[in-house]
Amino acid sequence: MAGKFELFTAKNGKTHFHLKAGNGEVILASQGYAARSGARNGIESVRKNAGDAKRFEKKTAKNGKHYFVLKARNSQVIGTSEMYESERACDNGIASVAKNAPGAKLAEG
Repeated sequence: MAGKFELFTAKNGKTHFHLKAGNGEVILASQGYAARSGARNGIESVRKNAGDAKRFEKKTAKNGKHYFVLKARNSQVIGTSEMYESERACDNGIASVAKNAPGAKLAEG
């Protein structure tokens, strides 16, 4: 099963998207956007940038867990991963985003 983007409106009225892997697991989450059009542009940016390894930045949280962000050409963060127990698991998450994002369909909720 292929990955997909899910577009939804949160309780605060902001529009967000998730990129889900084929197994249904969220592998990338967006910030909140004021308009759905902004979130759709964010999805397009993820599709364009996910194939470039230089756009991913690995980080370590205060609790020692690993995560990554995906940045656009202008260095703005367009998506954040879940927390991973190991750097290797984080690397696998990056590979999953790179594999799933370019061809992921959009499901609007």
